[in-house]
Amino acid sequence: MADLRFTPLATSVVAAFLLSLSLFPQAADATLGVNWGTMTYHRLPPKTVARLLKDNKITKVKLFDADPYAMDTLAGTGIEVMVAVNNLLLFPMNDYATAKAWVAANITQYRTQSPEVNIKYVAVGNEPFLQEYDGRFTNVTFPALKNIQRALDEAGLGDEVKATVPLNADIYYSPSFKPVPSAGKWRDDVADLMSDIVKFYNQTGAPFTVNIYPFFSLYINPNFPADFAFFDGKAAPLVDGDFSYTNVFDANYDTLLAALRSEDCGDVPIIVGEVGWPTDGDVHANPTIAGRFYAGLTRKMAKRSGTPQKPKQDIDVYLFGLFDEEAKSTLPGDFERSWGIFTTDGRAKFPIDLSGGGEAGKWPAEAVGVEYLETKWCVLDAEKATNESQVQESVDYACKNGADCAALGERASCAGVDTDTKASYAFNSYFQALGQASGSCDFGGLAKITPKNYTAGSCKFGIGIKPYVDGSLGAARGSVGDDDEVSYASATVAGLSQVLLAIFLMAVMGS
Repeated sequence: MADLRFTPLATSVVAAFLLSLSLFPQAADATLGVNWGTMTYHRLPPKTVARLLKDNKITKVKLFDADPYAMDTLAGTGIEVMVAVNNLLLFPMNDYATAKAWVAANITQYRTQSPEVNIKYVAVGNEPFLQEYDGRFTNVTFPALKNIQRALDEAGLGDEVKATVPLNADIYYSPSFKPVPSAGKWRDDVADLMSDIVKFYNQTGAPFTVNIYPFFSLYINPNFPADFAFFDGKAAPLVDGDFSYTNVFDANYDTLLAALRSEDCGDVPIIVGEVGWPTDGDVHANPTIAGRFYAGLTRKMAKRSGTPQKPKQDIDVYLFGLFDEEAKSTLPGDFERSWGIFTTDGRAKFPIDLSGGGEAGKWPAEAVGVEYLETKWCVLDAEKATNESQVQESVDYACKNGADCAALGERASCAGVDTDTKASYAFNSYFQALGQASGSCDFGGLAKITPKNYTAGSCKFGIGIKPYVDGSLGAARGSVGDDDEVSYASATVAGLSQVLLAIFLMAVMGS
């Protein structure tokens, strides 16, 4: 067989990718896991989510905090859980007493209650070494990691629960003079720190957690060979000595493996903490393309084919993500709210075998018993919309105050509809986000409520779900998740309160 190699253009593009790897963002039993972010205006009831997870035979869930809503959902399910300390909490976690209190309140409590939460990992931060953070978390992450693991050890949980730092793939790269996976090394500004962290993992038995996003290869670089982002073998291979790569996921993974081996830590297990594909917000983001990506990924996982440098190995993977999150910031891009395999109300977007079996064309089980608001929509009243600037001001208001307008982006699902339909979409999104509240469909007299669904092709007009009411608190539950580090400030209040409460209780008890 001929030795197929990239054309010069393709080679230079992939080499450039390996040089920076991600400008944005094998433990045993490598079943598929999912990331469950909760940045949404109206959450599904815990029992509904628990059933969806069980119906799809999902055995691993990764969280972005230790929110009681999610923990209560997972209690008694047997599902393996990774909870998280968000980035802002890295600072107080540099104090051991605070770290100990956090572990007591968020790990020990749930591990020892009945029914228990099967916590296996603690994610210490989320991509804290992103270059966009300009070193903000560089000096506090490793001390926080050590304190959390020490607290787990002293609580008698250290053998069963491990602390790990989920990192973006931009912390390793291949040099320009040898842009291939086998030349992988740490990013220069964090090289010494990464050496310390991986050697710590080697001592504790914790895994290295990395987030890999082939989608960004296409999003960032229009010249990137598109087929190389997928797993169906259509891409011309990248040859690295005796190894041949036909997809960027394997190339990325093996670049990390080379960096680990350079520290004599090649046996440190690797977890892919996030990998996924969005379904809206970009020309490369729709359910069909996402379905192609996931079909190849799940088939690869089912075959246990490993990577060229580590063949026939299981790879632990957490898909990103479970649900869309319409409360996330769109600063990274209009796609940021559309990473869900399911919509916010639990409807599947494309076929995917979440059990890890790799069955082609299998649709996942959807959420059961979802309670929706009334079947009505809020749209622009064309007869009254005679002032274009007034309409635009109203659209801007809706989009800034609760409406999810990401679909209106120039490369998103509503980009092709007319101006009136776009205004109606924004009005309806606002109306549904506010629970169809009285007065939320007015916009200075420009809007009206209608029983007609104004969906236009891929531009879907939704109906909101009834807010989940927490019986113990007697209030509707909103979003306190923290998987969007661009807008995490308000999300940390609950976590900080938990820490302060735990410290207070320990002081009272003389701990």
